[in-house]
Amino acid sequence: MAERRIAVFGAGYIGLVTGACLAELGHHVTVRDIDPERVRILLAGDVPIHEPGLGDMIARNKERLTFTQDLDRTLTGAEIAYVCVDTPPSASGDADLTRVWAVIRSLAAAPDHELRAVAMKSTVPVGTGARARVLLDEIGLSHVGYVSNPEFTAEGRAITDFLAPDRIVIGQDDDTAGALVAALHTGIDAPVATMDVKSAEMVKLASNALLATKISFANEIATLCENTGANVTEVLGAVGMDHRLGAHFLRPGIGWGGSCFPKDSEALRQMASNTGFHPQLLTAVINVNNIQKRRAIQHLKDELGDLAGRHVALLGMAFKPGTDDMREAPSTVLAGRLLAEGAHVRAWDPLARPAVGEPWDSVTRFPTPLHALAGADAAVIVTEWPELAELDWTEACTGMRTPILFDGRNLLDPSRLREIGFRYTSVGRP
Repeated sequence: MAERRIAVFGAGYIGLVTGACLAELGHHVTVRDIDPERVRILLAGDVPIHEPGLGDMIARNKERLTFTQDLDRTLTGAEIAYVCVDTPPSASGDADLTRVWAVIRSLAAAPDHELRAVAMKSTVPVGTGARARVLLDEIGLSHVGYVSNPEFTAEGRAITDFLAPDRIVIGQDDDTAGALVAALHTGIDAPVATMDVKSAEMVKLASNALLATKISFANEIATLCENTGANVTEVLGAVGMDHRLGAHFLRPGIGWGGSCFPKDSEALRQMASNTGFHPQLLTAVINVNNIQKRRAIQHLKDELGDLAGRHVALLGMAFKPGTDDMREAPSTVLAGRLLAEGAHVRAWDPLARPAVGEPWDSVTRFPTPLHALAGADAAVIVTEWPELAELDWTEACTGMRTPILFDGRNLLDPSRLREIGFRYTSVGRP
């Protein structure tokens, strides 16, 4: 395998995983970020995000992996530039590509004819590649190929997803650049799907939209099960046995969140609207999820009545276990709604790092689940952390003011919790 020199722009979640994994594959990688504190943390040997295995991988490849703020150092000798910056929603709902364009413009500083390809790892709307091609030509980089190489990494298992993926997608505007980027993945046993740039851009958005659809569908079936007395676990368990459907992501809960599903689903919907097309199914998927996050509040009201003055414990804050990511986490919606109802909100999570401001400034955080539950009028399991499956729920029941538990992830056995003494409800299970 030919070792390449690679510049990675962005030391966020995708940039760090991409840089570390490419170094693991034997390439020499320089990761640039404009945040001096983030670069300082990385140069000190720490990792500013929680991702299993990432810190060890960075340390193991320290001879091939460097971090900097300096543009010239990043570009010197680089043959491929990876764009891994974030594309947050704009006020209109479209993806904000400000950072993407800033990175591409900065490539004008690349030494003559060393840079051979730009690879887009950031999630971008369809048509971004065509605009990037025009911009590259304008800044004197017409000899540099453009490749769409979308990421399909899930937080909590990103290293595995990168090094053992279901597929590697290469969207190319010329065969040479596409082959160069594909060759970076030598050593990874996965099919390479080569296509045009626009199709590759659509693959990422469509994949996340379909996964979100499966979750929202599971939640609608769960609500129907609650209304009819059926058991959603039994129903979807049997549905998922169908080889045409599969069980993956066909699981009800308190709603999806995170850095990808909400942003990408909304960006896809907005992109469709910009073409004059109203995507009815995708709109319904988003609406179901927005409602699902709030249904837990109604469960609590059914048990407690007025929530004003009640103490409610949220068990789990991160959008899913194995990460500290709070972006679009259902817990934020729940905390905000509970506070609006006049409740006192307490919370526990082993890793989550909520943003400063409301609602979290008004939430009391506790070091353990039992501390959060002590004296509570009710509790909601928001994130299915393994600590909650292993918790001494008998002790928890004794410590609560009223043992009311809504299991928003169907983590626990209903019969056992009711035997302990809980007034226990869950999602779609009678």
